[in-house]
Amino acid sequence: MTRSPSSPGFWRSPLRGPWLTSVLGVVLLGGITVLFVTGLVSYAAYNPNLARVNDQTPDKGILGFYLFPWPTDPHWLYRLNQGVHVTLGITLIPVLLAKLWSVIPRLFALPPARSLANALERISLLLLVGGALFEFVTGVLNIQLDYIFPGSFYTLHFYGAWVFIAAFVAHAVLKIPAALRNLRRLGEEGPSDPVPSSDLVSPRPDPPTVSRRGALWFVGGGSLLLFATTVGQSFDGLLRRTALLAPRGGAEPGSGPNGFQINKTARYAGIDAADTADDAWRLVVTGRTGTVRLSRAQLARLPLHSAALPIACVEGWSTSDQWWRGVRLSDFAALVGYDDDPPDLLVESLQRRGAFRRAALRANQVADPRSLLALYVNGEDLSPDHGFPARVIVPAAPGVLNTKWVARMTFGDL
Repeated sequence: MTRSPSSPGFWRSPLRGPWLTSVLGVVLLGGITVLFVTGLVSYAAYNPNLARVNDQTPDKGILGFYLFPWPTDPHWLYRLNQGVHVTLGITLIPVLLAKLWSVIPRLFALPPARSLANALERISLLLLVGGALFEFVTGVLNIQLDYIFPGSFYTLHFYGAWVFIAAFVAHAVLKIPAALRNLRRLGEEGPSDPVPSSDLVSPRPDPPTVSRRGALWFVGGGSLLLFATTVGQSFDGLLRRTALLAPRGGAEPGSGPNGFQINKTARYAGIDAADTADDAWRLVVTGRTGTVRLSRAQLARLPLHSAALPIACVEGWSTSDQWWRGVRLSDFAALVGYDDDPPDLLVESLQRRGAFRRAALRANQVADPRSLLALYVNGEDLSPDHGFPARVIVPAAPGVLNTKWVARMTFGDL
């Protein structure tokens, strides 16, 4: 006789039980809390309240209650935040899958609700499972540059995160007391001892082939393997070569001063060499006193300054500090009438394809003496892929706000 998934005898694994589920749940409780906080911080780094060009979720309403002007110190802030967010998310995938496997009988349990508390738990569980799968899948696809989902990743991931975290908090509140009771039994019974009666325990389990402790080691080993093959994308040198699962892992994309990681190439952005030639390209700077047009040769004759800053991307990869040299953004503000306090800045690129052809920077970012319109990197002209003839570089800003192939800068309140 064939049993249905709602039958207690359908699920035969002897590993399922309150102890294993509770251990996995506690790991996810800590890990997902860090993921959620670093995700919110990452979104704040785009300064979405500054201007619509930065805001990928214009209908966020009260969900943006926490947003704050993004700082420029420490200069590695976004690099650290996004490296932790992406690396931890990938590392937790085996734990998440093991947790879903451990509770799958509850998804098919009948009747759908035995009490109001049970109904709330079931609803939170469905939202939790669906939200977790959605957030992890879209996150991994974004890291791998596979934009097969409809709409903007930023919008989908942001709203999905709030739905998921609401279900996560509700489920945690309902289940933490039971999880703590189950973990306390570890010292009394051990993970291999018989577990108390539970809807997760099969009434007729198959013979065990591995202990619950062994199962945890297996899950932990999977997480460690993913960590080891991902974390290198946040570093340079030999460590980057270990990032086998990351698009920006492996060897650097070249040698010499410009031989470090690139987000989008000039070819991808539709940049034609004729557009950046000396006789064609001019930087247009607009502000309180009017508009100034500058060739690259004229820019090179302005006071030049240097700053050691990394590039860090939402996908989790980053570079170490590169030496950039160019004109301070605050000097451009002074050039068009803002001698004391530089205002906000809208930067526009020659880029023809792809997102973030325009980006807005806050006044505090413009005023930072390390914020440059860079002409050189590591002692050499920018390469076309790194933004020749000029690119913005700002401490602690996401890579997409460090606009390449800059064509126009407009100062003023945004």
